[in-house]
Amino acid sequence: MPQVGIVMGSDSDMPIMKKAADVLKELGISFDMHIISAHREPDEFFAFARGAEEKGYKVIIAGAGMAAHLPGMCAAIFPLPVIGIPMHTTSLGGRDSLYSIVQMPSGIPVATVAINGGQNAGLLAAKILATSDAELLQKLKDYSASMKDAVVAKDARLKEVGYEAY
Repeated sequence: MPQVGIVMGSDSDMPIMKKAADVLKELGISFDMHIISAHREPDEFFAFARGAEEKGYKVIIAGAGMAAHLPGMCAAIFPLPVIGIPMHTTSLGGRDSLYSIVQMPSGIPVATVAINGGQNAGLLAAKILATSDAELLQKLKDYSASMKDAVVAKDARLKEVGYEAY
């Protein structure tokens, strides 16, 4: 049974949403992924959001651009956490998406990551799930340690070869 539902309004969002899926996969978190347009197929969207809890989702990650209604509408229907990923747009660089997702009315919170922040959305979903899963919490600690190790290795290489050869 999937613990996380990943939903996007268009397949053009896939490169960013894939980053969230990759993190979840690396941490061993079950998920499934959907392309559903809240505007173009409202009946399908409402069926998805209304059925998400019964399907076993503990978190929904929703990516959207421009008007970016998908995360907020998920949060209006789904009683558990929703993480919104604002997508970069050509007209306003994603600020339109960011404002649409983060400026939700009182009572309908959407946790919002950076524009195109797929990796952080996956990590935030994992951290939410880890509040009641000690094994997952350890995996997150190991993930953080590996990020630190990567930076230490890069610094060592810089010291070894110098900035010009780096």
